[in-house]
Amino acid sequence: MASNPTPKQLSLIKGAVFVAALLPFLWGAFLVFGGELVDPLEYITHETGDWALYLLCTTLAVTPLRRLTGWNWLVRLRRMLGLYTFFYALLHFIAFFWFDHFFDVAAMLRDVAKRPFILVGFTAFVLLIPLAATSTNGMIKRLGGKRWQWLHRLIYLIAPLAVLHFWWMKAAKNNLAQPTLFLVIVALLLGLRVYWSRTKAKTAQAAARV
Repeated sequence: MASNPTPKQLSLIKGAVFVAALLPFLWGAFLVFGGELVDPLEYITHETGDWALYLLCTTLAVTPLRRLTGWNWLVRLRRMLGLYTFFYALLHFIAFFWFDHFFDVAAMLRDVAKRPFILVGFTAFVLLIPLAATSTNGMIKRLGGKRWQWLHRLIYLIAPLAVLHFWWMKAAKNNLAQPTLFLVIVALLLGLRVYWSRTKAKTAQAAARV
């Protein structure tokens, strides 16, 4: 495919990404309501958390891929991917709040305070809320471009918190292969941003001295 797809091609790409990101939810709903699972709660909790992390990494990968390939149209997918990240994180939270605690806020908060990995995950989820709430063009205009960009840099805090949440949860089962993979991916995606930011600053300083 050309590096600059036509509007029709871009619409098809966006539609394909939308459906692909929705499929895990539809498949999970089919398994749960079809009575195919021995422990539906465990499945819902783990799958929604995993997919929130998958999509978070995919969202973070948009900018590096755009810079490395020159495919600027990839930016048009970032908002959708970010909202799907929030969608699965919300389902993950609902599974915890509803099925585990039956909407008992006090019990949930006690559990959050007692288990550090839940506190970290809950913090990451709360930080995602303003990003999802300000994802529209109208909110960008209201906040202004610079303030909106500063707010959405919370993703650079959310990603490590999400990986730490996953790491602690898996560490209890002595299963760190997948968390290590996510750690490497997030470290690479954030490290590229730091490298590019420092390179840009050095270039600007060099230009100022000329």
